[in-house]
This record gives sequence, structure tokens and C-alpha cells, in this order.
Amino acid sequence: MKITLITVGKIKEKYLRDAIAEYSKRLSRYCKLEIIEVADEKTPDHASDIVENTIRDKEAERIMKYVKEDTYVITLEINGKLLSSEELSAKINQLGIQGTSHITFIIGGSIGLGKEVLARSDYALSFSKMTFPHQLMRVILLEQIYRSYRIINGEPYHK
Repeated sequence: MKITLITVGKIKEKYLRDAIAEYSKRLSRYCKLEIIEVADEKTPDHASDIVENTIRDKEAERIMKYVKEDTYVITLEINGKLLSSEELSAKINQLGIQGTSHITFIIGGSIGLGKEVLARSDYALSFSKMTFPHQLMRVILLEQIYRSYRIINGEPYHK
């Protein structure tokens, strides 16, 4: 299975880069992982809806350049479906059983995802009703993908 993460913005903090590197290394036994960062747009304070939509559209255009036609796209959205770790594991496993060989997870920028990305999404996933920094979300997502593979393979994981 190939797993691609497409994310908006760069990771500046060393501790987050270290965590991403650790989970990437752990995942290498289970899947081929690719992480693609696209540039984010600066969002002015108190931006109008029109400005925010323009920003989301620009970021969406950058994201869509990397979305392959044959990939199953899972977007991270606050209003997406909440899954337990076991349910996410079952989702990934089921996709593999059905013949999906490539899953792309998309994490948007600070104001969310553009219409084009949302329209291409095969599945909207939420980790919480809370808002998390998108840089931290990358670490949380990688940890959950790693946990999913541990569950799929019947290996111990912390409950």
C-alpha cells in the first residue's frame, strides 16, 4: 500500500519534524509513505469570506497537482466522520482488500480546504470537533496510520 500525505505549509518546529521522521521510519515496514508539502497562503487577520475563499482556492490548486487519479482520497475535516483507531484500521484494511493500492490523506491549511479538494474527497475524516494546528495534525495522523497497521497485523499497541 502507498500512503501519501498532502499537507499545506511547512513544519518549522524541530520537535514536530522529529516526530514525523520517527513515525515515517516506523511506517516504512508497513507501507510506502510519501509526504508532500504545498505552500500556504498568508491569511490576513479578519479576512473577508471572499479573501478566505480565494486563499482556499489557491491552496486547493496546489494540492490538486499532486492528487493522482487512481488514489482514494481521505480529507481531514472538522465535520468529517469520527472514527476510533480500530475503525480507521478497518477502513484502511478494507480499502486494501478491495484492491486500493494508494490512499492519499489531505490536511488543509489554517482555514480549511478549498471546494475543488472537497469535491475530490472520497471520505471526510475528523479527529475531533476541536481545532488542532495543522502542523500537529500531521503527527497525530501519522501516529494513527501507524497504529492502524499495528492493529491490522495483530501486533500490540497501546489502548
